[in-house]
Amino acid sequence: MHPRTQTVQDALQAAGIAAQIEVLDEHARTAAVAAEQLGCEVAAIANSLVFMADSEPLLVMASGAARVNTDAIAAAVGAESVVKASADQVRAATGQAIGGVAPTGHPTPLRTLVDPDLGVHDTIWAAGGTPDSIVPLTFQQLVMVTSGHVTAVR
Repeated sequence: MHPRTQTVQDALQAAGIAAQIEVLDEHARTAAVAAEQLGCEVAAIANSLVFMADSEPLLVMASGAARVNTDAIAAAVGAESVVKASADQVRAATGQAIGGVAPTGHPTPLRTLVDPDLGVHDTIWAAGGTPDSIVPLTFQQLVMVTSGHVTAVR
């Protein structure tokens, strides 16, 4: 198992979540590619998006079928400015690369918003720390492991 994936697996276990990270046949850097490999709806993919909210990293777990709205995010967290993080900022905040950012396993916990649209799925799929790893979670597990605030992000 890749060291970043092992870190995520360890964080899940420390949170009391027994979900096992799976390694896909190919990299799944987008929700559409992941959904195709898993045979699920794109909406059941939990995209891990990192933004800079007033220069502080913010993780947004959004449905793969949704486009997030930075104005809605700014209002939700009381920020004047919310912009998409650069690849370097994502790596610094999460220890993971864009396309493989997991909801946990980061150097320090990130303030997190969780899209309520993910709650309609029995199983949602989140990246496992690398672009070819993925973990099945329930909505409740996702909220718990991220200490996320369920908030509309679009």
